Amino acid sequence: MALIPSLLADSAPTLLQRLLSDRLGLTPSPGVNALVSLALIAVVFLPVVSLVAMFSIWWERKVAGHIQSRLGPNRVGPIGLLQSLADGIKLLLKEDLIPKDADKFLFRLAPYLAFAPAFAAFLALPFGPDMTFEPRLSVGVFWILAILSIEIMGVILAGWASNNKWSVYGAMREACQMVSYEIPLGISIIVGIMAAGTLNMVQLGHLQAGGIHTWLIYHNPFAFAAFFTYFIASLASNKRAPFDLPESESELVAGFHTEYSGLRFSFFFFAEYAAMFIIAGIQTALFLGGWNDPFGLMGYFYNQFQTSGNDVGLFIVNLVGVGIFVTKVLGLVFVQMWIRWTLPRPRIDQVLYACVKVLLPLACALLLGAAVWQLLVPELSFPTALPGAGDPSSYNPWRYLHPWNYWDWAARGAVATFVMQMLLALIGVAGFAATSAWVFYAFVSGRNLKQRLTDPLPIDKAPESLVKA
Repeated sequence: MALIPSLLADSAPTLLQRLLSDRLGLTPSPGVNALVSLALIAVVFLPVVSLVAMFSIWWERKVAGHIQSRLGPNRVGPIGLLQSLADGIKLLLKEDLIPKDADKFLFRLAPYLAFAPAFAAFLALPFGPDMTFEPRLSVGVFWILAILSIEIMGVILAGWASNNKWSVYGAMREACQMVSYEIPLGISIIVGIMAAGTLNMVQLGHLQAGGIHTWLIYHNPFAFAAFFTYFIASLASNKRAPFDLPESESELVAGFHTEYSGLRFSFFFFAEYAAMFIIAGIQTALFLGGWNDPFGLMGYFYNQFQTSGNDVGLFIVNLVGVGIFVTKVLGLVFVQMWIRWTLPRPRIDQVLYACVKVLLPLACALLLGAAVWQLLVPELSFPTALPGAGDPSSYNPWRYLHPWNYWDWAARGAVATFVMQMLLALIGVAGFAATSAWVFYAFVSGRNLKQRLTDPLPIDKAPESLVKA
């Protein structure tokens, strides 16, 4: 982590650093840039990670409630929004127990090893063109994956240090599952990286600035399939249902964190929900255009304001980009929650079979197909220069071709690429529209269903005799 402030100290000030320095009357310098970066971590990232975890916990309970025809949290705060805060206060006040025969040092260390990587990975997510903590990280995608892989150590240590056979079973399952599914996960990412030609996450966003058909998921059929392979592998990598065997309450009591209580117990849940956001963030940045809208307006206006030096316009574009990025990420998080409350949990042998004999051969076939496709089919990629590097318009897609102009693509011999990307984009839009209509119909029609008898009436509508009782 010491590398990041040093990189920022040596680099030119970002948009936020310039704006904050101007507001505070400070002269941009390496020291000022480093102080602003540390302030961003303390003021922005720490609260954001906490809010993401708290909101996701509440949201999952509401999603589960609607799927099971019940209300979910509805007492603490409006529609139960403060329920996660109340649960956090409860966990803070609960006694922190350590088993007598546990390895006390490793037992205490495990929750921090699980939570710290999830927090550190947020620092490389590209929330907007200028809303990335370290935009110059040339291996951003693999850096995040490497950081997240440390979480496995926290899970294994938690199970082993607890000296509980159920916890050890959960830890060994996680080790086996994580190591297995990391391979198809990494190969799926390589398919997307091959189409982009860069690992820099900010650069990935600029490459997809021309519109929905320029998003990497639609570059070729193999990248399209790799998107879904990545999603399935990420569920197992993040121990999300139906691959939640390390916890597996019906078999292992609570799995690797059976012996944990209080604040240490909450760290594991915070880490899981933060990792859900990060895994979806990688998928959004790599395949779904990052902060870009489907029409290419973000890339167009960003280039205009960047060329004219309009910092206010750039800041507004970045805020809109953050909203677009977070919306896409939350959409993927919702699908993860949807799957958890829909599919049953398989056995551990079925989980490994799905990886070794299904996902792994499929990922290898996709990698080979993507390589052959790029060898035989001419592709057009937008420039790869980062903002501020050389000519300010060097990353402007409209300088080279109009993203929506067929004749512009045809003049460069990329008719097959244009047709395929448009076709895949139409399939993707149709699938998204059908899924959204399905969810909306289920939500609306579900309100007409009778709630489960176990759901209590709201206090203000309960019979007076019941309230007095």
